[in-house]
Amino acid sequence: MAKNEVEDIMSTREKTLSDAFYETLKDIYFAEKQIVKALKRSERVAQEPELREAFETHRSETMQHIERLNQVFEIIGKAPRSKTCEAMQGILAEMEDDLEEFGGSEASDAVLIGTAQAIEHYEITRYGTLKTWAADLGLSDAEKLLDETLGEEKRTDSLLSEIAQQINNPQASAHQPERETEGNT
Repeated sequence: MAKNEVEDIMSTREKTLSDAFYETLKDIYFAEKQIVKALKRSERVAQEPELREAFETHRSETMQHIERLNQVFEIIGKAPRSKTCEAMQGILAEMEDDLEEFGGSEASDAVLIGTAQAIEHYEITRYGTLKTWAADLGLSDAEKLLDETLGEEKRTDSLLSEIAQQINNPQASAHQPERETEGNT
């Protein structure tokens, strides 16, 4: 059989939920490895000690997330593999742009938190989907592992919101120029 014929047969095979689960697993595996690097950078540039500590803690958790993903790959009988996650690359590119533009400014931590929450929201979406699919596929052990990670992602998102509301947003907005009101010239 010629190579093109094999490719045609492979491409006409109906895709299953199991295929979607595996592809999404590879996507988040790639993303988590990129997030570890981004969290190291975020730790270095964060100005508030509480924010630096949150990034450090989440970096440790993210290493555990990768280990759990390795376990999920094992459960489904596949070697751990990555698939480039375009969404995460886009978010991290925005983070670099934001750090270039706002780094060292009074709004730096607020902007950093905004990017970190974009990352968390992406992860929450992916882990929620994977958890649901694991349940649908009868992969209860994988479902438990994914649920554990999902809970940690949600807690990190809440912590980032707390830090933003209690520390960074008030500091950043305290230095806003006063706005002119109508009638004042």
